[in-house]
Amino acid sequence: MSSPVPAGPDVVLDRLRRVAVLVLEGAKPLDVGIPAQVFTTRPSMPYEVRVCGAAPGLVTGGDGLAYHVASGLDALAWADVVFVPGYRFPDRDAPPARVVDALVGAHERGARLAAISTGAFALAATGLLDGRRATTHWHYTRALAAKHPRIRVDENVLFVDEGSVLTSAGAASGIDLCLHVLRGDLGVAASNHAARRLVAAPYRSGGQAQYVPRSVPEPLGERFAATREWALHRLDRPLTLDVLARHAAVSPRTFSRRFAADTGCTPMQWVLRARIDLARELLERSERSVEQVADDVGLGTGANLRLHFQRVLGTTPTEYRRTFARGE
Repeated sequence: MSSPVPAGPDVVLDRLRRVAVLVLEGAKPLDVGIPAQVFTTRPSMPYEVRVCGAAPGLVTGGDGLAYHVASGLDALAWADVVFVPGYRFPDRDAPPARVVDALVGAHERGARLAAISTGAFALAATGLLDGRRATTHWHYTRALAAKHPRIRVDENVLFVDEGSVLTSAGAASGIDLCLHVLRGDLGVAASNHAARRLVAAPYRSGGQAQYVPRSVPEPLGERFAATREWALHRLDRPLTLDVLARHAAVSPRTFSRRFAADTGCTPMQWVLRARIDLARELLERSERSVEQVADDVGLGTGANLRLHFQRVLGTTPTEYRRTFARGE
């Protein structure tokens, strides 16, 4: 008869929890490594990990690496939690039908399915994300929404927990997702202990929007390019629809309609995002106060900057500076 498994001062388990890490073709190494390392069996971590593929043997990975996995899809029938790391070209390459079937079968058996980054595309192929919130790496959120319109894609979060299916943003957010799973399984103390071992934040504030290089949409055409460039050098001044339209030498109505067709947002939304981007740069590269930065970018007051920072990036200017300001 096996002895109970210790899992910290307040939790005792009857057996090790079972974690499968499903490595698909083109798998990203950090995405694979995070759950494999976080849940590796140790006295404080009552888990057993199996790294598996569509079949045992060599799996070609992304970024010049390959993986030799000992287990095939039978590991999904064994696991309590299945992690699906991100992989290259997810919007082009659908996972094999046998992989999709195995994921569905694991879910029907009661296993939780957790995708890291573009692994969300593999979960989306099962239909299990339909009607639910989900996220993925910010570079692929639009592609996920376009390919699977029944999913409510949230591009501003680090992870989404929908109970039996979980998704996370870019690779490092896999740590946030794993720590979240640990908190749910074993409690805050165990999660904090794992975070210290990983030298990671136990809980990061904000969402992945703060990690996107630019919040201003990339222009889809050259129309009004000169006006956009002109406005970027005058963000500290009043920039109304009338002012922008006057520079473009068209009526405000025409400017608004054509601008939205080019950028996917209204002129005033674009101006706000441009001001937030400039504020990000000043917070990263200067020692100017939040109030000074707000004035520099045309948002008037620190309170106004904080309000829009929270809405757009999901964090505060102070937290953003703490995360991204360059050291000496």
